[in-house]
Amino acid sequence: LRCYVDDKVSRVAWLNRSNIIFAGSDKWSLDPRVDLVSKGQLEYSLRIQKVDVFDEGSYTCSIQTKQQAKTSQVYLIVQVPASIYKVSEDMIVNEGSNVTLTCFANGRPEPAISWRLLNPSADPLDGDEYLDITGIMRNQAGRYECKASNDVAMPDVKYVNVVVNYPPTIKKTHSSVTQVGGMGTLQCQATAIPVPEFEWYRDEKRLSNSQSINIQILGTTTILMIANVTDEDYGNYTCVASNRLGVQNASLFLYSECPFRSSSPALAGPVRLLSAFNGHWWRC
Repeated sequence: LRCYVDDKVSRVAWLNRSNIIFAGSDKWSLDPRVDLVSKGQLEYSLRIQKVDVFDEGSYTCSIQTKQQAKTSQVYLIVQVPASIYKVSEDMIVNEGSNVTLTCFANGRPEPAISWRLLNPSADPLDGDEYLDITGIMRNQAGRYECKASNDVAMPDVKYVNVVVNYPPTIKKTHSSVTQVGGMGTLQCQATAIPVPEFEWYRDEKRLSNSQSINIQILGTTTILMIANVTDEDYGNYTCVASNRLGVQNASLFLYSECPFRSSSPALAGPVRLLSAFNGHWWRC
């Protein structure tokens, strides 16, 4: 804090509010961070090291001459970078529930708080200390960024990871066409959180691994492999995907290779399904 005097000054002092810091060269303050700076006989400046918010306030350089007393007053404003001191923990919620994320920061001036969901667009979200999400959907899952800024220094940033649970949705199925004695492969893919469990059914009977049946589960995909296919294996199969939030199923078919396509020009053309010819499921 700068203060300059002339050679006619008889007494000088620094005060903080009504407290004397220095009187002449005598230090009255017990604060070790405070000292005088005198680069010449006419300078009487006050230096405060490692300034904090408690140093903010009015400082007075008091100058006494034989003729009159003069004062020079300085108001010290202390700026503090934004700092986030509390933010929501990572959370797991069910789709459709209401979610509130919180982010609290301090600083001087008061920080502004903004939110983004770090998806490809990362557009700003409408929120401040509280970000309210009504009826959260699965596409709103991800990493949320809270940013506190007040232009004193770089913004402070914290993150909240939100996992959204939702029931299974079967996204893709693959039926199979094979000949007697061949290998039939049916495939079913589902999306869900938590990861779905899969079951396979033929009519009302649940299928399990055996000499002719092999069931594989690879993450969100299940594959049913039927070895040495017989006439009795052709027909409808059901893939069931489930987690604690729901169940979804889909029908898949194991078809016999069409016996007509090469010998009957009338049947060559768009694919048709015939299921009642000699008890077989044909794909023609």
